[in-house]
Amino acid sequence: MNVGQVMTTQVSWVGPDFTVPEIARRMRADDIGSVPVAYNDRLIGMVTDRDIVVRAVADGGEIERVTARQVMSASVLYCYESDNVAAVLRNMGENQVRRLPVVDRDKRLVGVVSLGDLSRAAHEKASGSALREISEKPVETPPGPRTRRSREDTQHSRI
Repeated sequence: MNVGQVMTTQVSWVGPDFTVPEIARRMRADDIGSVPVAYNDRLIGMVTDRDIVVRAVADGGEIERVTARQVMSASVLYCYESDNVAAVLRNMGENQVRRLPVVDRDKRLVGVVSLGDLSRAAHEKASGSALREISEKPVETPPGPRTRRSREDTQHSRI
């Protein structure tokens, strides 16, 4: 399964000239802690709530004039829509991130994938594998010595 199958395609993003108050309002409205910064559909950065606090609020000054370009992290972790879910899930764990922008091969922003999206997909795949294993015909085992089970044991072994 690939990321394109589980990602969210309706992405909330901002342009590089959005001001910090505009970004903060977008984050509040969409209940998110980070927002991609895109220019001409291409991902150029990411602004987190921490970026706003550390790079704008802590410095004081006229916060309403500070832009996304000034507070964004230009070094952005991202994944491709064709990437394998399990590999991206592993990478997110290693990098301790909960959300990743998803880009196509031209680095155009096409979605966002969350840890929850990937976990659900991995769980569904694992559940499907388990169901296949359960549904497979059991392997015949040669008869062995018979043991006697009490009625009580039989009741506790039922599923």
